[in-house]
Amino acid sequence: MKYNFDEIISRRGTDSMKWDDSDDPEMLPLWVADMDFRAAPCIRQALQRRLDHGIFGYVRVPETYYEAVINWFARRHGWKMQREDILYTSGVLPAIAAILRAVTTPGDGVLMLTPIYNCFYASIRNAGCRLVDVPLVYEEQTYHIDFEAFEQAIVRQQVKVFLLCNPHNPVGRVWTREELARMGDLCLKHGVFVISDEIHCELVMPGFRYTPFAAVRPEFARHSAICTSPTKSFNIPGLQIANITIADADVRCGVDKAINIHETCDVNPFGVDALQAAYSADGEEWLNELLPYIHENYNLLCRFVAEHMPKLRVTRLEGTYLAWVDCAALGIESEELAEKLRTQAHVRFAPGREYDVRHSSFLRINLACPRSILLSSLRGFAGVYLGISRSF
Repeated sequence: MKYNFDEIISRRGTDSMKWDDSDDPEMLPLWVADMDFRAAPCIRQALQRRLDHGIFGYVRVPETYYEAVINWFARRHGWKMQREDILYTSGVLPAIAAILRAVTTPGDGVLMLTPIYNCFYASIRNAGCRLVDVPLVYEEQTYHIDFEAFEQAIVRQQVKVFLLCNPHNPVGRVWTREELARMGDLCLKHGVFVISDEIHCELVMPGFRYTPFAAVRPEFARHSAICTSPTKSFNIPGLQIANITIADADVRCGVDKAINIHETCDVNPFGVDALQAAYSADGEEWLNELLPYIHENYNLLCRFVAEHMPKLRVTRLEGTYLAWVDCAALGIESEELAEKLRTQAHVRFAPGREYDVRHSSFLRINLACPRSILLSSLRGFAGVYLGISRSF
């Protein structure tokens, strides 16, 4: 391999949210979703050029930025965006907040498939909207959609917006074109606008394929807002750059106004340069080596659990770098288990309750780290597991 993802790079003392959140010098944090890999060399070189210039004034987002976005999604995912449809902003969460403010009024119902990324709950509350919760169905260590419940919720709860996560965090599903078509057709039928968070779109495991929601049918593009960013896939979240693609000119105008009202219209020059580097041939080469490494980390997790913690169940990972592990057989809440792991094994995972109260037996584990760190964390997990499971 050209890139060394096994290299351990100390992040302690860098004010890292992930590594400096704890005073424990032995803590292995596999909770928050950022990677422990250096960004691709082409990104670092682009940032170095900007740094060497030495002036960091307000940035004018150039046409080459839009060309990079359009060419990347056309080449890699078969989705041809239009230049005028793209709005830039400082992140996917600010994007979702702006869209909700533009297309809803307080009290409107916003549907989500749960469990789901925990910050979405706050986005809905902050917009003054009602959460309409449709649980995903968990069977045979994966999840699927109950489309009957989906449509019933739309009708009974007078849903105005469907907030989609594609691929889905934390359950690791990469929604198929057929599933997206069924979701989209039901939303069109009942006049529901779709906001799709597609920040994990590049993080797809072998054998699966990401489909942009807006690329499924032309009418889906006209009734949706698609949020994308290179920050998750290329490990540059601190640079805060994202895009919203909206084909409907009236909706786009409303979202643009909301972005400006809430002062998230300005981005920094480092983010602009990093995106263009990420969406280049060199960035793609780095990404293409990263994905098999993450997949092998997932395979390591599955093998380790099967051998040392056989009562646990690892959900099938189709996309993201976030493993979703069912610990129900241990008979304790994931918050209690996470606390035991933190204090006894010096390992930090995210408890499932953060993503849905009905999933309080699950843990979310970040696989985007050197394999030796993952293995050390799993050994610590197994030590706590053995202490717990002896009571069975």
